[in-house]
Amino acid sequence: MTNPFLFLLAALTLVAIPGPNHLYITTRSIGEGRRAGLASALGVETGTLVHVAAAAAGLSAVVAASATAFGFLRYAGAAYLVYLAYRTLRARGGHDDLDLAPQPLRRVYLDGVLVNLLNPKVVLFFLAFLPQFVDQEAGAVPLQIAVMGLATALIGLVSDFVYAIAAGSIGGWLRARPAFQRRRRYATAVIYLGLGAVAVFAAPSTRRA
Repeated sequence: MTNPFLFLLAALTLVAIPGPNHLYITTRSIGEGRRAGLASALGVETGTLVHVAAAAAGLSAVVAASATAFGFLRYAGAAYLVYLAYRTLRARGGHDDLDLAPQPLRRVYLDGVLVNLLNPKVVLFFLAFLPQFVDQEAGAVPLQIAVMGLATALIGLVSDFVYAIAAGSIGGWLRARPAFQRRRRYATAVIYLGLGAVAVFAAPSTRRA
């Protein structure tokens, strides 16, 4: 690693910028509570660890260089978000269907894993960002990428937790209002569809998703 301090500063700056993952976690936390938001954050960063391993092994570069592989990742990610939107619209709850039944935390966690794992912007992020700080003369490039990737994931987890906790507090206030409950499923579905569109039109970027 050429400059650890510079890397950490850049990682903190990029991770702090709100992105699709933050929006996804915020949506789950507002709609289903703080625990769902935290479970989503853990799932998202578990997916990040898989991306880190793929980047260290050189698989991310192979995926990004292959139009077929990258296209599959884009459309698979978008399709899963469309499925989440459909599942939200079909969900049933009590109290005249205003109070949607929360998903089991295990499912919420797995949703977070898949949403991030199938996010092509994360692949592009690691390809564009981490190599800038690799010290070729120091050798062990895969190890350097793995260490920087783990640091980025840890920073991301802290950031995700902050969003989840803050959104959970706001969500508790909103869910007590029938007007919000009536529109919640539709607003959530629209956000998922929007995130799916972002995945489809993913392009090279140094901003973390």
